[in-house]
Amino acid sequence: MGTQTHSTTWFDFNQILGVFSECLPAFLIFAKDDISAIMWPLSETKHGMARHSKWHNIKARKGAQDKIRGKTFTIHAKLIALAAQRGGDPDKNPTLAEAIFNAKKANVPADNIDRAVKKGTGEDKNAETILELYYEGYAPGGVGVIVRTLTDNKNRTASNMRHAFSKYGGNLAETGAVSSYWFDYRGVCTLSLESIDTAKLEEAIIGSGAADYRFEDEEVIVYTDRADLAAVAKSLRDAWYADLDAELAYVPTNILDIEDFDKLLKILKLVEAIEEDEDVDTVWTNYRASDELMERAYAALEDVPFRT
Repeated sequence: MGTQTHSTTWFDFNQILGVFSECLPAFLIFAKDDISAIMWPLSETKHGMARHSKWHNIKARKGAQDKIRGKTFTIHAKLIALAAQRGGDPDKNPTLAEAIFNAKKANVPADNIDRAVKKGTGEDKNAETILELYYEGYAPGGVGVIVRTLTDNKNRTASNMRHAFSKYGGNLAETGAVSSYWFDYRGVCTLSLESIDTAKLEEAIIGSGAADYRFEDEEVIVYTDRADLAAVAKSLRDAWYADLDAELAYVPTNILDIEDFDKLLKILKLVEAIEEDEDVDTVWTNYRASDELMERAYAALEDVPFRT
Protein backbone atom coordinates (compact mmCIF):
# COMPACT_ATOMS: atom_id res chain seq x y z
CA MET A 1 0.00 0.00 0.00
CA GLY A 2 2.90 2.36 -0.63
CA THR A 3 3.82 4.70 2.20
CA GLN A 4 0.59 4.50 4.15
CA THR A 5 1.18 3.14 7.64
CA HIS A 6 -2.24 3.43 9.28
CA SER A 7 -3.10 0.53 11.57
CA THR A 8 -6.47 -1.16 11.33
CA THR A 9 -8.22 -3.26 13.97
CA TRP A 10 -10.93 -5.70 12.85
CA PHE A 11 -13.76 -7.12 14.92
CA ASP A 12 -15.74 -9.87 13.13
CA PHE A 13 -19.04 -11.02 14.57
CA ASN A 14 -20.64 -13.08 11.82
CA GLN A 15 -20.37 -13.87 8.15
CA ILE A 16 -22.31 -11.59 5.83
CA LEU A 17 -24.20 -13.39 3.11
CA GLY A 18 -23.57 -12.27 -0.45
CA VAL A 19 -26.23 -10.10 -1.98
CA PHE A 20 -27.17 -10.39 -5.61
CA SER A 21 -29.04 -7.96 -7.83
CA GLU A 22 -31.83 -8.55 -10.26
CA CYS A 23 -31.07 -7.01 -13.60
CA LEU A 24 -33.13 -4.95 -16.00
CA PRO A 25 -32.74 -5.97 -19.65
CA ALA A 26 -31.21 -2.65 -20.61
CA PHE A 27 -27.86 -1.82 -22.16
CA LEU A 28 -25.17 -1.93 -19.49
CA ILE A 29 -27.64 -0.81 -16.82
CA PHE A 30 -29.10 -2.54 -13.80
CA ALA A 31 -31.51 -1.41 -11.12
CA LYS A 32 -31.56 -2.79 -7.61
CA ASP A 33 -34.49 -4.99 -6.66
CA ASP A 34 -34.98 -2.80 -3.61
CA ILE A 35 -34.49 0.95 -3.57
CA SER A 36 -34.09 1.17 0.17
CA ALA A 37 -30.50 2.40 0.02
CA ILE A 38 -29.81 4.79 2.86
CA MET A 39 -27.31 7.17 1.36
CA TRP A 40 -24.80 9.59 2.80
CA PRO A 41 -25.62 13.20 1.93
CA LEU A 42 -23.53 14.57 -0.89
CA SER A 43 -22.22 17.41 1.26
CA GLU A 44 -20.94 15.18 4.04
CA THR A 45 -18.23 13.15 2.30
CA LYS A 46 -15.07 14.97 1.35
CA HIS A 47 -13.30 14.55 -1.96
CA GLY A 48 -9.58 14.73 -1.44
CA MET A 49 -7.02 14.61 1.28
CA ALA A 50 -9.13 15.99 4.13
CA ARG A 51 -10.69 12.59 4.89
CA HIS A 52 -8.42 10.32 2.93
CA SER A 53 -8.88 7.10 4.87
CA LYS A 54 -8.74 3.76 3.10
CA TRP A 55 -12.54 3.58 3.04
CA HIS A 56 -13.00 7.02 1.52
CA ASN A 57 -10.31 6.20 -1.03
CA ILE A 58 -11.82 2.96 -2.29
CA LYS A 59 -15.32 4.34 -1.91
CA ALA A 60 -14.39 6.80 -4.65
CA ARG A 61 -15.89 9.95 -3.22
CA LYS A 62 -19.57 10.44 -2.91
CA GLY A 63 -20.28 13.35 -5.20
CA ALA A 64 -16.84 14.84 -4.54
CA GLN A 65 -17.37 18.43 -3.38
CA ASP A 66 -20.41 20.66 -3.01
CA LYS A 67 -18.88 22.90 -5.68
CA ILE A 68 -19.54 20.26 -8.36
CA ARG A 69 -22.21 22.24 -10.16
CA GLY A 70 -24.35 22.68 -7.08
CA LYS A 71 -25.50 19.07 -7.15
CA THR A 72 -26.14 18.71 -3.45
CA PHE A 73 -29.76 19.88 -3.25
CA THR A 74 -30.64 18.19 -6.53
CA ILE A 75 -29.33 14.80 -5.46
CA HIS A 76 -31.06 15.02 -2.09
CA ALA A 77 -34.33 15.85 -3.84
CA LYS A 78 -33.92 12.83 -6.10
CA LEU A 79 -33.16 10.54 -3.16
CA ILE A 80 -36.28 11.76 -1.38
CA ALA A 81 -38.44 11.39 -4.49
CA LEU A 82 -37.08 7.89 -5.06
CA ALA A 83 -37.80 6.85 -1.49
CA ALA A 84 -41.25 8.43 -1.55
CA GLN A 85 -42.25 6.15 -4.42
CA ARG A 86 -42.82 3.56 -1.69
CA GLY A 87 -44.94 5.86 0.45
CA GLY A 88 -44.92 9.48 1.50
CA ASP A 89 -45.18 8.97 5.28
CA PRO A 90 -41.68 8.91 6.82
CA ASP A 91 -43.08 7.26 9.96
CA LYS A 92 -44.00 4.24 7.85
CA ASN A 93 -41.16 4.48 5.33
CA PRO A 94 -37.72 4.35 7.03
CA THR A 95 -35.92 4.95 3.75
CA LEU A 96 -37.81 8.19 3.25
CA ALA A 97 -37.17 9.15 6.87
CA GLU A 98 -33.43 8.65 6.36
CA ALA A 99 -33.44 10.61 3.09
CA ILE A 100 -35.22 13.52 4.77
CA PHE A 101 -32.84 13.31 7.76
CA ASN A 102 -29.84 13.57 5.45
CA ALA A 103 -31.38 16.42 3.46
CA LYS A 104 -32.01 18.44 6.60
CA LYS A 105 -28.45 17.71 7.72
CA ALA A 106 -27.27 19.26 4.46
CA ASN A 107 -29.50 22.32 5.00
CA VAL A 108 -31.91 21.53 2.17
CA PRO A 109 -34.88 23.92 2.55
CA ALA A 110 -38.14 22.47 3.85
CA ASP A 111 -39.98 23.54 0.68
CA ASN A 112 -37.54 21.55 -1.44
CA ILE A 113 -38.08 18.49 0.71
CA ASP A 114 -41.86 18.81 0.50
CA ARG A 115 -41.79 19.17 -3.28
CA ALA A 116 -39.53 16.13 -3.60
CA VAL A 117 -41.90 14.00 -1.53
CA LYS A 118 -44.83 15.04 -3.73
CA LYS A 119 -42.86 14.16 -6.84
CA GLY A 120 -42.21 10.70 -5.50
CA THR A 121 -45.76 10.00 -4.36
CA GLY A 122 -47.26 11.25 -7.61
CA GLU A 123 -49.03 14.26 -6.10
CA ASP A 124 -47.02 16.39 -8.49
CA LYS A 125 -48.58 15.26 -11.76
CA ASN A 126 -45.95 17.07 -13.85
CA ALA A 127 -42.95 15.39 -12.25
CA GLU A 128 -40.88 12.82 -14.10
CA THR A 129 -40.30 9.46 -12.42
CA ILE A 130 -36.84 9.10 -10.89
CA LEU A 131 -35.04 5.88 -11.84
CA GLU A 132 -32.19 4.33 -9.89
CA LEU A 133 -29.75 2.88 -12.45
CA TYR A 134 -26.31 1.35 -12.03
CA TYR A 135 -23.37 1.16 -14.43
CA GLU A 136 -20.29 -1.02 -14.13
CA GLY A 137 -16.92 -0.75 -15.79
CA TYR A 138 -13.17 -0.49 -15.47
CA ALA A 139 -10.86 2.46 -14.96
CA PRO A 140 -7.27 2.49 -16.28
CA GLY A 141 -5.22 -0.26 -14.67
CA GLY A 142 -8.19 -2.60 -14.44
CA VAL A 143 -9.71 -0.83 -11.42
CA GLY A 144 -13.36 -1.76 -10.90
CA VAL A 145 -15.95 1.04 -11.02
CA ILE A 146 -19.63 0.98 -10.04
CA VAL A 147 -21.76 4.07 -10.63
CA ARG A 148 -25.12 4.77 -9.03
CA THR A 149 -27.29 7.26 -10.90
CA LEU A 150 -30.64 8.89 -10.16
CA THR A 151 -32.21 10.02 -13.40
CA ASP A 152 -35.42 10.94 -15.17
CA ASN A 153 -33.89 10.18 -18.58
CA LYS A 154 -32.03 6.88 -18.86
CA ASN A 155 -30.99 7.50 -22.47
CA ARG A 156 -29.23 10.73 -21.52
CA THR A 157 -27.51 9.09 -18.57
CA ALA A 158 -26.40 6.05 -20.57
CA SER A 159 -24.91 8.28 -23.25
CA ASN A 160 -23.06 10.37 -20.68
CA MET A 161 -21.62 7.30 -18.98
CA ARG A 162 -20.40 5.83 -22.27
CA HIS A 163 -18.76 9.14 -23.12
CA ALA A 164 -17.01 9.54 -19.76
CA PHE A 165 -15.60 6.02 -19.68
CA SER A 166 -14.44 6.24 -23.29
CA LYS A 167 -12.87 9.70 -23.03
CA TYR A 168 -10.81 8.96 -19.94
CA GLY A 169 -9.44 5.54 -20.75
CA GLY A 170 -12.05 3.32 -19.12
CA ASN A 171 -14.42 0.67 -20.40
CA LEU A 172 -18.04 -0.08 -19.55
CA ALA A 173 -18.69 -3.70 -18.62
CA GLU A 174 -21.59 -6.10 -18.60
CA THR A 175 -23.89 -6.10 -15.59
CA GLY A 176 -22.32 -8.12 -12.79
CA ALA A 177 -18.84 -8.22 -14.30
CA VAL A 178 -17.55 -5.95 -11.52
CA SER A 179 -20.13 -6.05 -8.73
CA SER A 180 -20.47 -9.82 -8.54
CA TYR A 181 -16.77 -10.53 -8.21
CA TRP A 182 -15.02 -7.60 -6.59
CA PHE A 183 -17.58 -6.05 -4.24
CA ASP A 184 -19.98 -6.96 -1.45
CA TYR A 185 -23.23 -4.98 -1.22
CA ARG A 186 -23.79 -4.29 2.49
CA GLY A 187 -24.60 -1.67 5.08
CA VAL A 188 -21.87 0.76 6.11
CA CYS A 189 -21.98 3.29 8.95
CA THR A 190 -19.16 5.73 9.66
CA LEU A 191 -18.57 8.04 12.59
CA SER A 192 -15.79 10.44 13.47
CA LEU A 193 -13.96 9.50 16.66
CA GLU A 194 -13.35 13.09 17.67
CA SER A 195 -14.25 13.61 21.36
CA ILE A 196 -15.74 10.12 21.63
CA ASP A 197 -15.17 7.52 24.34
CA THR A 198 -14.24 4.53 22.19
CA ALA A 199 -14.97 2.00 24.94
CA LYS A 200 -18.57 3.20 25.23
CA LEU A 201 -18.82 3.37 21.45
CA GLU A 202 -17.77 -0.26 21.16
CA GLU A 203 -20.43 -1.25 23.65
CA ALA A 204 -23.04 0.59 21.60
CA ILE A 205 -21.85 -1.04 18.37
CA ILE A 206 -21.95 -4.54 19.86
CA GLY A 207 -25.43 -3.91 21.20
CA SER A 208 -26.68 -2.51 17.91
CA GLY A 209 -26.59 -5.82 16.04
CA ALA A 210 -23.78 -4.80 13.68
CA ALA A 211 -21.92 -7.54 11.81
CA ASP A 212 -18.41 -6.18 12.35
CA TYR A 213 -16.49 -2.94 12.70
CA ARG A 214 -13.03 -1.46 12.59
CA PHE A 215 -11.20 1.64 13.71
CA GLU A 216 -9.39 3.39 10.90
CA ASP A 217 -7.55 6.69 11.12
CA GLU A 218 -9.89 9.06 12.98
CA GLU A 219 -13.16 7.20 12.44
CA VAL A 220 -14.94 3.95 13.06
CA ILE A 221 -16.50 1.99 10.20
CA VAL A 222 -19.39 -0.31 11.09
CA TYR A 223 -20.61 -3.02 8.72
CA THR A 224 -24.09 -4.52 8.74
CA ASP A 225 -26.19 -6.95 6.83
CA ARG A 226 -28.20 -5.08 4.23
CA ALA A 227 -31.50 -5.76 5.98
CA ASP A 228 -30.10 -4.58 9.34
CA LEU A 229 -28.72 -1.20 8.31
CA ALA A 230 -31.69 0.95 9.34
CA ALA A 231 -31.97 -0.74 12.73
CA VAL A 232 -28.24 -0.50 13.44
CA ALA A 233 -28.13 3.17 12.43
CA LYS A 234 -31.11 3.98 14.64
CA SER A 235 -29.61 2.11 17.58
CA LEU A 236 -26.34 4.02 17.34
CA ARG A 237 -28.03 7.38 16.86
CA ASP A 238 -30.27 6.70 19.85
CA ALA A 239 -27.06 6.08 21.80
CA TRP A 240 -26.13 9.74 21.20
CA TYR A 241 -24.11 9.24 18.04
CA ALA A 242 -26.35 11.49 15.96
CA ASP A 243 -23.64 12.40 13.45
CA LEU A 244 -23.44 8.83 12.20
CA ASP A 245 -23.52 8.44 8.41
CA ALA A 246 -25.25 5.34 7.06
CA GLU A 247 -25.62 3.86 3.61
CA LEU A 248 -25.93 0.70 1.58
CA ALA A 249 -22.66 0.48 -0.31
CA TYR A 250 -20.50 -1.66 -2.53
CA VAL A 251 -17.58 -2.59 -0.29
CA PRO A 252 -14.54 -3.91 -2.20
CA THR A 253 -13.53 -7.48 -1.46
CA ASN A 254 -10.58 -7.36 -3.88
CA ILE A 255 -8.54 -4.17 -3.54
CA LEU A 256 -5.96 -3.08 -6.12
CA ASP A 257 -2.99 -1.11 -4.81
CA ILE A 258 -1.99 1.68 -7.19
CA GLU A 259 1.63 2.78 -6.94
CA ASP A 260 2.12 4.32 -10.39
CA PHE A 261 1.61 8.10 -10.39
CA ASP A 262 0.43 8.45 -14.00
CA LYS A 263 -2.02 5.58 -13.63
CA LEU A 264 -3.49 7.18 -10.51
CA LEU A 265 -3.93 10.47 -12.35
CA LYS A 266 -5.97 8.71 -15.03
CA ILE A 267 -8.13 6.93 -12.46
CA LEU A 268 -8.87 10.15 -10.59
CA LYS A 269 -9.73 12.03 -13.76
CA LEU A 270 -12.19 9.34 -14.85
CA VAL A 271 -13.85 9.26 -11.42
CA GLU A 272 -14.14 13.05 -11.32
CA ALA A 273 -15.57 13.18 -14.84
CA ILE A 274 -18.23 10.64 -13.87
CA GLU A 275 -19.07 12.45 -10.64
CA GLU A 276 -19.58 15.74 -12.44
CA ASP A 277 -22.56 14.30 -14.30
CA GLU A 278 -25.79 15.74 -12.92
CA ASP A 279 -27.38 12.29 -12.58
CA VAL A 280 -24.54 10.60 -10.68
CA ASP A 281 -25.03 10.07 -6.96
CA THR A 282 -22.23 7.67 -6.00
CA VAL A 283 -19.10 6.14 -7.51
CA TRP A 284 -17.44 3.12 -5.91
CA THR A 285 -14.01 1.81 -6.88
CA ASN A 286 -11.66 -0.85 -5.53
CA TYR A 287 -8.32 0.96 -5.77
CA ARG A 288 -6.10 2.11 -2.94
CA ALA A 289 -3.13 4.47 -2.96
CA SER A 290 -0.86 5.97 -0.33
CA ASP A 291 -1.66 9.36 1.18
CA GLU A 292 1.53 10.76 -0.33
CA LEU A 293 0.67 9.60 -3.83
CA MET A 294 -2.91 10.86 -3.53
CA GLU A 295 -1.70 14.29 -2.45
CA ARG A 296 0.72 14.47 -5.39
CA ALA A 297 -1.97 13.41 -7.81
CA TYR A 298 -4.53 15.95 -6.60
CA ALA A 299 -1.93 18.70 -6.66
CA ALA A 300 -1.04 17.80 -10.24
CA LEU A 301 -4.69 17.79 -11.32
CA GLU A 302 -5.19 21.25 -9.86
CA ASP A 303 -2.01 22.72 -11.34
CA VAL A 304 -2.08 21.52 -14.93
CA PRO A 305 -4.69 20.47 -17.49
CA PHE A 306 -5.12 16.71 -17.70
CA ARG A 307 -4.10 14.90 -20.90
CA THR A 308 -5.73 11.63 -21.85
